[in-house]
Amino acid sequence: MNKRIVFVISLMLLVLAISFGIHKYVTNDQVLPYSLNKLYLFHGIAALIVYSSIEGIYSVMPNQLGYAYLTMMLIKIGMFILIFKATVFSATNLTLEHRLGLVIPFFLFLIIETACIAKLLKSE
Repeated sequence: MNKRIVFVISLMLLVLAISFGIHKYVTNDQVLPYSLNKLYLFHGIAALIVYSSIEGIYSVMPNQLGYAYLTMMLIKIGMFILIFKATVFSATNLTLEHRLGLVIPFFLFLIIETACIAKLLKSE
């Protein structure tokens, strides 16, 4: 269990650093309506919390894993909306690049979470 968590943490940190660097390079330091640092930090921490929780729930109640994952996703999306509500519900219309900049990190970390959880389920 510890080896898996260390692997997932290192994988998420690697993806966080690479995707943040690419995103910062693509935006060319233009003024964004949201903080890129906070956005990636939120998704990275949230993904680690979700995976760690799923790892713990799997050892106690493996049959309830699907419900736990769906609940964690709803909480994660709700927290994202609460934290970034000024950007998501702003009066000014966001450009397509800014909208994609908000959504791409979410889906990137969602794919990593899902792949790691699928690997967890296959391993045992």
